[in-house]
Amino acid sequence: MFGFGKKTQLVTADEVLSGRSEPLALDATHFINHHSMTEPFPENMERAVFALGCFWGAERKFWTQDGVYVTAVGYIAGHTPNPTYEEVCSGKTGHTEAVLVVFDPAIVSYSQLLTLFWESHNPTQGMRQGNDQGTQYRSGIYTFSDEQLTLATASAEHYQQRLTAKGHTDITTEIQVAGPFFYAETYHQQYLGKNPAGYCGLGGCGVSFD
Repeated sequence: MFGFGKKTQLVTADEVLSGRSEPLALDATHFINHHSMTEPFPENMERAVFALGCFWGAERKFWTQDGVYVTAVGYIAGHTPNPTYEEVCSGKTGHTEAVLVVFDPAIVSYSQLLTLFWESHNPTQGMRQGNDQGTQYRSGIYTFSDEQLTLATASAEHYQQRLTAKGHTDITTEIQVAGPFFYAETYHQQYLGKNPAGYCGLGGCGVSFD
């Protein structure tokens, strides 16, 4: 999404920006469904976090999925607390752009969300997604339970077989336990709902998961 740099190596400890102690200002009402993007969520809901390149188009993929209660975009898997978009794009926070998905498991399963994740982007491109280059565009799955971690890992192994059979290279998606998720600025939230003709750089491999 037009990042300000093309840094493709993860930041080292001596390069990390200090960030700030307070969260960025946020209008927490979802532009599409008017649910709150912040806790507390209804007790029957579960959380998932996915990174698949520019978070504008990625978020739209998930808010249109039946069973998803609310979505939000933000930054995860880095070091700088409460980073700004400009700081993340500098490559000096270590974060990737991600989507928080709060969903009802009675309607949509975590496995179904994984399928949507894999089919919606190219997970073989490392620190890039299409023309968007930089560590903030890397692919990732960030889990909230042992079950999610097991399912995510198994899904990567399965999709690798599917990709290999079609001549694609190795998956570079990072899969790890979720750390702090920092909400992005309000103007990024549901961006393509507010700007229907806005930029979306997502493009899958054309390989179905099943």
